[in-house]
Amino acid sequence: MENKDFFYPTEILLPDFAADKDKMSKYAVIACDQFTSEPEYWEKAREIAGDTPTTLDMILPEAYLDRADDTTDMIHEKMEEYGKTVLLPVNYGMIYCERVLASNGKIRHGIIGKIDLEDYEYIKGGKSLIRSSEATVVERIPPRVKVRRGALLELPHVMVFYDDETDGLMTYLQSKKSGFEQLYDFDLMQGSGNIKGYGLDNDTVLYIQNYLKDNCVKDGLGLTVGDGNHSLASAKAYFEEMKEKYGDAAYDMPGRYALVEIVNIHDEAIEFEPIYRLIKNKATDEFIKELSAKLDVIYEPTDKYFRYDIVSDGKTKTVYVNEPKTTLPVAELQAFLDAGDYKIDYIHGLDSINALSVGGNIGIIFDGMKKSELFPAVINDGALPRKTFSMGEAKDKRFYLEARIIK
Repeated sequence: MENKDFFYPTEILLPDFAADKDKMSKYAVIACDQFTSEPEYWEKAREIAGDTPTTLDMILPEAYLDRADDTTDMIHEKMEEYGKTVLLPVNYGMIYCERVLASNGKIRHGIIGKIDLEDYEYIKGGKSLIRSSEATVVERIPPRVKVRRGALLELPHVMVFYDDETDGLMTYLQSKKSGFEQLYDFDLMQGSGNIKGYGLDNDTVLYIQNYLKDNCVKDGLGLTVGDGNHSLASAKAYFEEMKEKYGDAAYDMPGRYALVEIVNIHDEAIEFEPIYRLIKNKATDEFIKELSAKLDVIYEPTDKYFRYDIVSDGKTKTVYVNEPKTTLPVAELQAFLDAGDYKIDYIHGLDSINALSVGGNIGIIFDGMKKSELFPAVINDGALPRKTFSMGEAKDKRFYLEARIIK
C-alpha cells in the first residue's frame, strides 16, 4: 500500500514585530515543562518581557501547574487579545528553522508544520504513523486539556523526530536556503542560544511531504515524539472530546491538527544521555535478590544480555540480565521496578548518580539508548518507559514562538 502524507502545511501566525530582534527575545519563552523546581527562572522571564507581548501570557508553566483553575481564563483572554492585536499569518505553510544550541554551539535543524491527530497515538503498543516515544502519565493531561479547551491558539513546544539516516531532506533544504525569505532571527532569553526561521514556498512544502512519506516510514512508523509528549497527548485527548461533542463535524475543525516541529533523529545537534535510577528503600543485596526472583540474573556476560552496575557507598556490584525481553536496558529495568515497591528518583550524569548512591541509597547504571535505537525501540517495545533518555540541557529545549488558530 502506498504511504500517505503525515505532515502538512498550515496557517502559521507570528507577531507583527517578528523582524524586531529585541521584542522577539522578550516574546519567546521556553517549554512549560522546564525549570519546574525553579520558579525564579519564570519570574525572571516575566521581568525580561516587561510590558512587551510575550508567549508567557499564553502558556501555563509546569512550575505553576496547580494554578490551572485560576489562570486558564486569563490565558484564553490573552490569546484572544493577541489574536486581534499582535499575531498575523505568514505567507508560508511551513517554516524551516535553525536553532543554535547554548550547550554546545551546534545547529539543530527543524521544520514547523502540522500533524493530523488521527494519525497519532500515545497508548503503548499503538500502530499509528505517529507515536509517543515514552509512557504517558495520564495525571498530567487534564490540566493541559483545560488550557486547550476553549483556547483560540496553540503554541507548541512539541518536537517530533523522523528517521532520515542519509539526512537527504535537510541537505536539500540547505541547498535551497538562499532563496528562502527569513522571517525571524534573534537571541533567545536567559542564554538559550539563537534561532532563525525561513518561510518555505509551496514547491518546497510538496517536496518535504513526498520525501517524508517515500523515505522515512519504517515498519509503519513515520514520526515519534521527542519532546512534548504530554502536550501532544493533551491535544489528542481534547480532539477525542471534540469527536464526542460534535460527531463527524469535528473532523473538519482546526482542533483536529497540532502544530509541531519535526527534526531528523540523526541531526548532529541531537544528543541522547541516559537517565539513571536511584533506589532509596533497598539495600544492594536485597535488590539483587528481588531482581533475581523475577529475571534471569547472571554474573558473567553471555551472548545476549543487559549489564547493570549497582552502586552504593563507593562499591559496585555488576549483574547481567540474560536473554532480556525488551530492546533497551532501561525498559527491562523499569518494567521490573514498576511491578515492585520501590522509591525511585531519576538522575542525570554519572557524577550525580555516584554522589547520591550513599547512606542506604543504591544507584543503577546502565548503557543509555543510542539515537539509532529510538525508532526500533518504539516499533518493538511500544512507548518507552518514562525518563528513558535526556535530550540536551534545559536551555536547549524548544521555545514557544509560532502559533496556530485551533477554534
